[in-house]
Amino acid sequence: MGRAFEYRKAAKMKRWGNMSRVFPKLAKAIEIAAKAGGGDPEMNSALRTAILNAKAENMPKANIDAAIKRATGKDAANYADVNFEGKGPHGVLVFVETATDNNTRTVANVKMHFNKNGGQVVPTGSLEFFFDRKAIFEFNKTDDMDLDELELELIDAGLEEIEEEEGIVLVYADYKDFGNLNNKFEELGIALTKAELKRIPNNPQEFTEEQQDDIAKLIEKLEDDDDVQAVYTNIA
Repeated sequence: MGRAFEYRKAAKMKRWGNMSRVFPKLAKAIEIAAKAGGGDPEMNSALRTAILNAKAENMPKANIDAAIKRATGKDAANYADVNFEGKGPHGVLVFVETATDNNTRTVANVKMHFNKNGGQVVPTGSLEFFFDRKAIFEFNKTDDMDLDELELELIDAGLEEIEEEEGIVLVYADYKDFGNLNNKFEELGIALTKAELKRIPNNPQEFTEEQQDDIAKLIEKLEDDDDVQAVYTNIA
């Protein structure tokens, strides 16, 4: 199986897997984008992307509209992006991205999750180089789409790799080229189904099923936290 298959499998298996957990995180991403660039998706590419990803998870339009309204109101929360790095059970590396309006609360909660589940937070920057931060775009291949020609069109915008499997196309690039590629897809009239920034381990490690069960307890606690937006590990 190729990288595309593994990425889709990981996306399907992610532990957000139910509405009560995923929708608040998607709503927060919408709020952050709307507060930073305004509530009109036509004028705010970051907001368009956040809405795209919300729709990919079947988030109702009413929830999306409510998030935009909250972000553009006078009492809108001020969120800050704060990352945490840690080691979990069996030496697994864990990178945690949060969006918080109360850093003291978030720091305390994240440290608690690590400490109670066989891990510990390590100094910021300790694990940065164990993960590659990538922009990943997903869309459906149409009958008239020539992927070789498309690859040439996208190279100047930052494309590093393009893969297709079972009619699903994935494009990978450095995270710094997210905006360039997003704009290029709009220019080409390609309707994306998902556009994300993800951290991919550059040296993934194998763990036994028993070890992964221990690791899962920590990951689930972290992902259940309202302030946590994403959790990445170096599990192969």
